[in-house]
Amino acid sequence: MSGTSLDGIDLAEINFTLQEKKTWDFKILNTETVSYPKNWKISLQNTLSCSEREIAKLNIQYTRFLASVISKFIKKNQIVNLTAVCSHGHTIWHQPQQGITFQIGNLPELADLIKQKVVCDFRLQDIQLGGNGAPLVPIGDRLLFYDYDYCLNLGGFANISFEENNNSLFSKRIAYDVCPVNIVLNFLAEKMGYEYDHNGHFAQHGRVSKKVLIELNNLPFFSLSSPKSLGMEWVKKNVLPILEQSNISIKDQLSTFTEHVAIQLSKQLKENSKVLVTGGGAFNRYLLKRISFYKSVNLIIPSNTMVEFKEALIFGFLGVLRLRGENNCLRSVTGAKKDHSSGIIFKIN
Repeated sequence: MSGTSLDGIDLAEINFTLQEKKTWDFKILNTETVSYPKNWKISLQNTLSCSEREIAKLNIQYTRFLASVISKFIKKNQIVNLTAVCSHGHTIWHQPQQGITFQIGNLPELADLIKQKVVCDFRLQDIQLGGNGAPLVPIGDRLLFYDYDYCLNLGGFANISFEENNNSLFSKRIAYDVCPVNIVLNFLAEKMGYEYDHNGHFAQHGRVSKKVLIELNNLPFFSLSSPKSLGMEWVKKNVLPILEQSNISIKDQLSTFTEHVAIQLSKQLKENSKVLVTGGGAFNRYLLKRISFYKSVNLIIPSNTMVEFKEALIFGFLGVLRLRGENNCLRSVTGAKKDHSSGIIFKIN
């Protein structure tokens, strides 16, 4: 799994077990996050300005790089008898309104290079069926984390998942992207010479600009109903210009944007609800504090392993469902024409 915040490539070895009552159990065996070398981070940050020919070349290079990372992980942990390697790849374009989504690293040669069956390219089919191609995690939330009222992921973007009309015949999973989080916070922190704002320290000691906060909260996306999803293109077009033209310090931008995120997230939650929080933003104590300021909820932070690797865990689960021919994309979540089993399977030649 490689997310838009470019923290690195998350790898997890997971064992899934189907229980008697058709519920699933899982065990995370080994995990690792491989940070991107500086040259790869720069290349991936600049993809929006690349030509199609340059992207095609990058796709080949990234597939080989990904194969090397996966192979080293398998060898290091002495992993044998793998059913499959389930890979998200790295998102280059995601513009569902234009019917576009593209993740590099999903070329057929990946299977040959790592000598394993591969399940990948999970988003494309959903786009072809009229969906947003995102979020895809909610099927895992429904089947693996059903004890929570909400599953909230604070990654490059915040996305939320929950059951509407729970415990009724008309129950359906609802999920959508809420707002950008680390994709913006990390960008601002890097301007100050840091990879990220540890525990929201700078944000906590900055000042909130009411004018900028109003501008951010008034962006049209936030008044749209689900299904809806976000991409880096949207951030560069709508969010960064507001911050860059604000004439406030970077520290104040961090404070203002954190407040914006807290407001948008609190709007999604019901009072006294039980919320599972994962993703890098779960370590941002100040952000969590601001969410609780706006809404009285029980924010549950699981183990560090679960916080950091839940998305990798669920993409592995998507692969399991795909291999079984079972639905792993929900129309109620993505807006596609129907529930379906998404993902391309590559076997070793």
